[in-house]
Amino acid sequence: MPEHLTKDTFLTKVFNYEENEEWKFEGDKPCLIDFYADWCGPCKMIAPILDELSEEYAGKIDIYKVNTEEQQELAAVFGIQSIPSLLFCPVDDKPQMAMGAMPKASLIKAFEEVLKVPPVQN
Repeated sequence: MPEHLTKDTFLTKVFNYEENEEWKFEGDKPCLIDFYADWCGPCKMIAPILDELSEEYAGKIDIYKVNTEEQQELAAVFGIQSIPSLLFCPVDDKPQMAMGAMPKASLIKAFEEVLKVPPVQN
């Protein structure tokens, strides 16, 4: 299941924006961060897909969720204006943001192309 991040866990697992001006990824494997809110319909549609992917890609990709209502500072740091917003963070490259609920096939394609993680065999 995706892990819910607070500001403190975000600083240690993804990016410590308080100490670094330039992007410096803190994780040991690529991650996807879902910026969402409980009241958001498209966020609810994508949630079960992210649950599936977190199991299928366990050990290869970390999938995190950030509740924009509870973690307003994190949402502001990344300029989140529409949700869901998905932040793809490769280990050795700049992160890329995607807006809106993406179908599972598109997420898997982004895992391959942005995060450089090969598809898993089912």
